[in-house]
Amino acid sequence: MNTLNDLSGLSASETARLVRRREISPVETIAAAIERIERRNPSLNALIYTDFEQATQRARALETQIMKGVDPGPLAGVPTAMKDLFDFKPGWPSTFGGVPALKDFIPDFASIYPERIEAAGAILLGKTNSPLLGFRGTTDNPLFGPTRNPFNMSKNSGGSSGGSAAAVADGILPLAGASDAGGSIRIPASSCGVYGFQPSFGRVPMVSRPNAFGAISPFKYAGTVTRTVADAALALGALAGYHPGDPFCVNDTVDFAAAAGRSVRGMKIGFSPDFGGFPVQPEVAALVARAVLAFEEAGATVVPVKIDLPCPHGELTELWCRMICVGTNAVLDGFQRQGIDLLRDHRADLPDAMVEWIERAGRLTVAELNRDQAIRSQVYDALQAAFAQVDLLVTPTLACLPVDNHAVRGNTVGPSSINGEPVDPHIGWCMTYFTNMSGHPAASIPAGMHAGLPVGMQLIGRRLADADVIAASAAFERVRPWRDAYRICAARVL
Repeated sequence: MNTLNDLSGLSASETARLVRRREISPVETIAAAIERIERRNPSLNALIYTDFEQATQRARALETQIMKGVDPGPLAGVPTAMKDLFDFKPGWPSTFGGVPALKDFIPDFASIYPERIEAAGAILLGKTNSPLLGFRGTTDNPLFGPTRNPFNMSKNSGGSSGGSAAAVADGILPLAGASDAGGSIRIPASSCGVYGFQPSFGRVPMVSRPNAFGAISPFKYAGTVTRTVADAALALGALAGYHPGDPFCVNDTVDFAAAAGRSVRGMKIGFSPDFGGFPVQPEVAALVARAVLAFEEAGATVVPVKIDLPCPHGELTELWCRMICVGTNAVLDGFQRQGIDLLRDHRADLPDAMVEWIERAGRLTVAELNRDQAIRSQVYDALQAAFAQVDLLVTPTLACLPVDNHAVRGNTVGPSSINGEPVDPHIGWCMTYFTNMSGHPAASIPAGMHAGLPVGMQLIGRRLADADVIAASAAFERVRPWRDAYRICAARVL
């Protein structure tokens, strides 16, 4: 019998391999994860709902299958959690990122992440913290409060998949579900020093109802945060694939795990230090500029590249706010049809800035909506023009280091200026939302540490070239491994 401590440092790939070989039991892996959650989560606030009884039952059922010789799946016995935003599991509450009025809202259907991750043998233990309706790059809300950064508890985990990223960085879980409508996989991955992979649009199905086309403006993605690239590739293999409920789902087969072992020799990687005009903190810019050179050690060529965005970053941030809040209006309309009128009866639950953008989005004319899509098309064209010169793009993930938690619950946001230049505190410091306009795959790679805090490097690939992003990410990890940094999290005061 293995001790619980023996299992604490295992990756998802290592866990599944040992379970499949019957060297450890899924009951052991889940018991160890429960012990870690009970001991480490209260100070971190990464998971806001747990169901240990169901997880233990699933672990016992999986163990029975294994003993009978039934294939337990590629993620056999891997403990995981899903995000408390737009991920749903029958019987589990869904507060949509800590909306107080939704604390008792319980859907009766499953979303893609729990459905496919459990089919692959992983075992869900609960839900992770998110910001309210996902409208900011930090994780804090009035119902549950902030998720703290395991590298520095005074800092925020980033968002909106901040609970997932913090849980993985802290070693509570080796793998956690994440979603991304403006950088919500990559932002917290950068802040918490983990690997966050956002697949190409259509790679992982997004089954949206009543509007089957609700995930396109901006593009919304389902993915994961992990400590290793191999774990992300393994999980992507389980999540990707055709689904008849998604009109845009890609119907092909890619061996993502094999891509993690590919060489990048001969690849041309374009580096933009500011993604076409963002102000970036000097310490972040310098660290990423050094980190990108690791690709040359792996055999690739790194060249400067200019990204010609159609307008200044502040205007593009406002474009994203309008686009996302058109969708938020649809979500609110859905709740209203169920008898929950958040704007009328629970307006105090929603931040003022969010309400302002929701109302502005609701007043947009058809002509204004069309103009926004035209600007979005120019963003796509700018990325495509860059990819005519290079195979992959590299930028900083964020323009600043992880931000401070606010003293008042629910009020944590990012900086309002960087290098003296104004930025929107909700997402204007996040150099991520362009792929939500374009559909390209992207990842945030741990690039290194500054003053004890993680810095992420964003890697963007051509449309549907997810395997190239994984290959380059894994090549960087081999040359500049980051796993030792998690000792900081392991040693934090509980």
